Amino acid sequence: MGGQREAGESRSGGLAAAWVTDVGCIREENQDRCAADAERGLLIVSDGMGGELAGGQAAGLVVNWLPDVLFDKLRAAAPKTTGQIEDVLKDAILELNRHIWSESLRMPTGGKMGATVVMALARGRRLHVANLGDSRAYRLSGEKLEQLTRDHSVVSTLVRRGVLTPEEAENHPMSGRLSRYLGMDGNASADVRTIEWRPEDRLLLCSDGLTGEVADERIRRILVRRDALGDTCNALTDAAIENGGRDNVTVLVARRTR
Repeated sequence: MGGQREAGESRSGGLAAAWVTDVGCIREENQDRCAADAERGLLIVSDGMGGELAGGQAAGLVVNWLPDVLFDKLRAAAPKTTGQIEDVLKDAILELNRHIWSESLRMPTGGKMGATVVMALARGRRLHVANLGDSRAYRLSGEKLEQLTRDHSVVSTLVRRGVLTPEEAENHPMSGRLSRYLGMDGNASADVRTIEWRPEDRLLLCSDGLTGEVADERIRRILVRRDALGDTCNALTDAAIENGGRDNVTVLVARRTR
């Protein structure tokens, strides 16, 4: 059985979204955070990094600060092209990283704070997706599931370079070690891409509490049913819990409404 579960929905004239977050079966604290602002087209999932890092606090800063940072920059830049919007997203995440790094230096213990972020900015038929860390974005189009992001982790880099096979990566001792994240002292450059999406498509943002427990094929089978968004979120979360729920689980599912 899973632990404490929270859920929410947001809907506007052009976007509908629902989310669920669950502490899972092992962890005592849920360090995941998410936000859905359909009116402004902004969707965010952040996974706080545990251990010595103040994960829950860092993830909270992500969902609380990112909207203001992003929309201030969008107003100031007034971007007109896809490339300009992508540049604003990258700049907002860089500034957010500086905020979190500075905040960590204020902690009485001199500790660090770290968190992932995956976000989507919906603008009509276009969806701008950015990520830092190993929280992911997927699009279901027809019956095809496409991962829109790539993980910023040591093991994923080794797989991309051909040093490890995907099978070897599953149980590698450095599994879960991130190469880029918010709160780091270094290159916090986010990956950003823009896609076209249709009203029948589904967007999924999630923490690795889902993808670490549930294979992409099962995720696809749940999404392809196209249930109500809240029901889909619960079904995905239940699948992670059934498979062990070893981490906090957060899923956010969205669709165009016109």
